[in-house]
Amino acid sequence: MGREQWKKIWVGSAGNMVEWFDWFVYATFAVYFADSFFPEGNETANLMNTMGIFAVGFFMRPVGGWLLGRIGDRKGRKAALTLTVTLMSASAILIAVAPTYDAAGYGGVAVLMLARLLQGLSVGGEYAASATYLTEASAPEKRGFASSFQYVSMTAGQLVGLGLQIVLQRNMSDAALHSWGWRIPFVVGALGAATVFYLRRSMLETEVYAESGAAEQQDRGTLKLLWRHRREAFLVMALTMGGTVAYYTYTTYLAKFLSTSAGMDKSTASLVSFCALFVFMCIQPAAGMLSDRIGRRPLLITFAVGSTFLTVPIMTMLKHADTFWPALGLALLALVVITGYTSINACVKAELFPTGIRALGVGLSYAVANALFGGTAEYVALWFKNAGVESGFYWYVAGCAAVSLIVYLTMRETRDIDLNRADATGQPQEQSQEAGATSVTPAS
Repeated sequence: MGREQWKKIWVGSAGNMVEWFDWFVYATFAVYFADSFFPEGNETANLMNTMGIFAVGFFMRPVGGWLLGRIGDRKGRKAALTLTVTLMSASAILIAVAPTYDAAGYGGVAVLMLARLLQGLSVGGEYAASATYLTEASAPEKRGFASSFQYVSMTAGQLVGLGLQIVLQRNMSDAALHSWGWRIPFVVGALGAATVFYLRRSMLETEVYAESGAAEQQDRGTLKLLWRHRREAFLVMALTMGGTVAYYTYTTYLAKFLSTSAGMDKSTASLVSFCALFVFMCIQPAAGMLSDRIGRRPLLITFAVGSTFLTVPIMTMLKHADTFWPALGLALLALVVITGYTSINACVKAELFPTGIRALGVGLSYAVANALFGGTAEYVALWFKNAGVESGFYWYVAGCAAVSLIVYLTMRETRDIDLNRADATGQPQEQSQEAGATSVTPAS
């Protein structure tokens, strides 16, 4: 992999890290600011309300996937990536200065809602643009490895957020964190986004986009063109379903589950999540490289089988793991299984679409699936908990993985798709691994 390709991956990943830091700190710090925006009452109910607003951000993601995906296909990946980080910076500032319930009644909730809508718009476009950018910026035989840095950077953003939370927990009183300390990460996020905006202004466009002629296609980035690739779009939604529910269960929800259900103190729960996510981040490139050798489907199938049959026992044992080491071991087991999905899902989705519709195809389809399943995962978990049947959520996660397993078993392999070619119908074609030759056989 050449120096220019590494530069593209670095800039794309750095921006992605800041984007997801801002996105995830809302979830990780929700336990501290949930009571600030609602009247005093049931702690679980207030957390449900706060996470309900978190879920609202997900329902804005399809709009971001459409709008910024369209920009990415019509104006280039660089233009979309620059705009996403601008929106994220604005949303972080809004949350940092949002008034509490005591100061402005439900006015603070309105500000919080607006900020989450902007975040949803931003992240909906960020996923599409970064998945497409990282996949296109890499050599064909290393796309799995390169695209794995999307979840490396996503997880790094969450780790920075968790690390900041641990530092604040060690150096501030619980009362101070509930009062005003929770605003600190949003100030940090706004500053980080401003820095990335500067970096992205000078980033390089991918050669695949620049040389494809996609910029001259009249219908590029349009819903009309996407409709011609509706099979691929529905495939992206189906293969995302199980992965996104499992991912949010063991990342953003894990610390809250350990503190509210297992009875672990908040600082220890945060440390468990931090350590597990660090290992998870480190193994993404290795899994990506493995997919470059054996294909994408074996990893996806391994994830789905593991999540279908292991989720219920893992979550059941986690509920009774009230000390650090047992909780860490179970969390690591779950995250290793999920790596089969996270390490390669970006390139799998990008490989399904031709260049002129790739950003929109990935962005809108993925965002719809996330809005329906990923964004509601924590709310569904808390709903089951509030109803007194928390174990129902474990079966829900396993069921979603089972649906995706069916998709993985029936979908085509995408590793050998040539991103630089398309046949008369606009479908990507497979390339031979021998001597870099490209076949003329449609991949479907």
